[in-house]
Amino acid sequence: MEYKDYYKILGVAREAGQDDIKRAYRKLAHKYHPDVSKEPDAERKFKEMKEAYEVLGDPEKRKAYDQLGSGYRQGQSFEPPPEWEFGFGRGGFSDIGAEEFSDFFESLFRGGSFGGRDRSGATGGKGYPGEDQHARIEIDLEDAFHGARRRIQVQPADAVGRNTAGPKTLDVRIPAGVRDGQQIRLAGQGRQGLARGRPGDLYLEVRIRPHPHYRLEGRDLYLDLPVTPWEAALGASVRVPTLAGPVTMKIPPGAQSGQKLRLKGRGLPGNRAGDQYVVLQVRAPQPETAEQRQLYQEMARKMPFNPRKHLGV
Repeated sequence: MEYKDYYKILGVAREAGQDDIKRAYRKLAHKYHPDVSKEPDAERKFKEMKEAYEVLGDPEKRKAYDQLGSGYRQGQSFEPPPEWEFGFGRGGFSDIGAEEFSDFFESLFRGGSFGGRDRSGATGGKGYPGEDQHARIEIDLEDAFHGARRRIQVQPADAVGRNTAGPKTLDVRIPAGVRDGQQIRLAGQGRQGLARGRPGDLYLEVRIRPHPHYRLEGRDLYLDLPVTPWEAALGASVRVPTLAGPVTMKIPPGAQSGQKLRLKGRGLPGNRAGDQYVVLQVRAPQPETAEQRQLYQEMARKMPFNPRKHLGV
């Protein structure tokens, strides 16, 4: 019986990570799939790479394969040691037909009967899972705060990336408190699997559109609030907008422009809700009459103040 170098078949190094192995498998599946490939001997090569991935794509099988095969090369004569048993219990291997596997594979793994999980993670399942897909969805800040439902269209694709039909409509629930950059997983809405394997998942990356009034940092909201000089100097109770509705906030006497006041728990909801920070912006009205200009002149005489004193001017 000939030894099969599964690493060579997939074109990866022995120290390759699981992600590298998965990428190599998908690339070869696209190249040699009998339904689309024009390569010579595509069906045989497709079976070989499926078998290689059956082993290297499973950490336990890969470990067992590495224990036996480190000193062999592709095509060398090979027999497993007499005491070898891939002992994960009797019965129930993955349901891919026996004709899909070589004698080499059968001698290593069928004798001990691996415990019945395919790449999809389902006992007794068939085939190989489809690739996950990624897309982006834009929402308003109000949707992130309250939660929403959105209807989107996606293009179904088979295991090798070909469009299979017209666009499919999906209803997506946007959870309250979703953050910018967070992903929403739609199970089974990615690419189709091979040989009746389960489809991949669709991951929607949430992007929150800029808001005309609020700035979002994590779960916290920031709002610039204009106030009059007398509200800042004397203190006042003013109405402040929040995403849950207006609230009344007290401005302390002597408040300064740029000063931040916190409204606890008024940011995005979550296990720990964010806060809303109100940034005071003192705005002086323009004098429009002689009497109003006289009031400013009287203030300048009676309240001498140099806000640039700290600059030495």
